Amino acid sequence: MDSPTETRSARIRSTTVLGVRHDGKVALGADGQATMKDTVLKHRARKVRPLHDGKILAGFAGATADAFTLFERFEAKLQSYGGNLARSAVELAKDWRTDRYLRRLEALLAVASSEQMFLISGTGDVIEPDDNVLAIGSGAPYALAAARAMLKHSPQLSAREIVEEGLHIAADICIYTNHELTILELEAEPEPVADEL
Repeated sequence: MDSPTETRSARIRSTTVLGVRHDGKVALGADGQATMKDTVLKHRARKVRPLHDGKILAGFAGATADAFTLFERFEAKLQSYGGNLARSAVELAKDWRTDRYLRRLEALLAVASSEQMFLISGTGDVIEPDDNVLAIGSGAPYALAAARAMLKHSPQLSAREIVEEGLHIAADICIYTNHELTILELEAEPEPVADEL
């Protein structure tokens, strides 16, 4: 029998979500496989969705019911803080870590706006990637490596194309990830240009 820790980590790992900010676009996508232990329950689950009137994209890895609860809480934070992604992410992470009910939720969130991307966890983590690429779930290392390689060696690809190919590469390797993809996009704000001396 699995220990609670083993069961929790298996659930959190079982999917792939990949986000990329590149060339004027933000794309966030996920595979569609829903798994319970070693059994596939569904092939076309939607693990990414638009929030806050389509201005924010969010994806989850983990238990589906828990993710829906977190989406609702995060949407409420976005409403409270006028769509400020960073503030909403921090406030959700605080609640998630300290609230007795929320602490039991088994999921990770990847969220993105036209300007920023964050990973949010129940341990209080709010992580913004350095390189505009973010991945969560069991296939995350494969999708992340593939996306970084494409950004470096094939920068002519769009954010959507990078997400799509990164997820397909993860699906070829990770048994908890399939090729039934959902990919959402936003227009990206221009990145600030560093002042020249």
